[in-house]
Amino acid sequence: MIYDTAGDPMGEDLHWTHRTTEKISDHFAQAGIAVSPNTVGRLLKTQGYALRVNHKKKCTVSNPDRNAQFEYIQHMRQQFEDTHQPILSVDSKKKEMIGDFKSAGSAWSKEPIRVNDHDFKRDAKGFARPHGVYDVTGNRGFVCVGVSHDTAAFAVDSIVRYWKDEGSLQYPGAAHLLFLSDSGGSNNYRHWGWKHNLQIKLCNPFDLTVTVCHYPPGASKWDPIEHRLFGEISKNLRGRPVDSYETLLHYIATTKTKTGLVVNSCLLDGDYPLKQRPTKEQIADINIERHCVFPLWNYTLRPTHKKREESPAKECGG
Repeated sequence: MIYDTAGDPMGEDLHWTHRTTEKISDHFAQAGIAVSPNTVGRLLKTQGYALRVNHKKKCTVSNPDRNAQFEYIQHMRQQFEDTHQPILSVDSKKKEMIGDFKSAGSAWSKEPIRVNDHDFKRDAKGFARPHGVYDVTGNRGFVCVGVSHDTAAFAVDSIVRYWKDEGSLQYPGAAHLLFLSDSGGSNNYRHWGWKHNLQIKLCNPFDLTVTVCHYPPGASKWDPIEHRLFGEISKNLRGRPVDSYETLLHYIATTKTKTGLVVNSCLLDGDYPLKQRPTKEQIADINIERHCVFPLWNYTLRPTHKKREESPAKECGG
């Protein structure tokens, strides 16, 4: 069996075998040793082997400021908690094909639900692109399902819809919001379209000051919305085909947890074309102030009629 053993040649723990217990049993039989596959399995366990799945643990993106940014985000969260200002985690969930397609996981039912034998895009009735807002303090979620592209305009429109329907009611009189976001996608920290849409659709109309803190590249799993909202929605959807937008909205809105999570959902059926970039004049009109600590990842947007005041972030030093 040594020729079928793989892993770290210098280590003692990271080893695995390519052979199944049946093949190993057959190999022993050829040598005149009668050993059943079940016995082979028990012997493998005594040698430290077990049936395992791959663990996504290797980080392929390295940044020297990674840990410092996490500490800075924690500092900003504490500031907003102390002043009772909203802390919102925002992100897009993976695209869903609408139709009779297999859904991962299992669900209780008397008979299995019949779905298509192949997941061809041509058979889809449409594509759903959910964008969520998670209220970290209030443990509430709001998900807008788009039918077009996941662009910066769509992401901000879903945030605006949340603020109109829920945020302004949950936090009356709030003037300053903290957004926690990953570093890519429709809320990419390098794209001016994301900042421009926040300026003209959220800051100016609602007279809000918005501070955005991005998690470092490769660290989106630590964004609260991933495991406290999207993870729970995925559990509620498992084993159930998303055969219509109404079905998706229903299962999103019925997602609950023992800790009191409440989720609302809505459909945004507008058209959001790709490659819509702001002009130089529009970028110049953005009232942005970058923080002294990692300015690409942290910045504050204010309504254009307000002067650029001293940001609370500058108390941290840089």
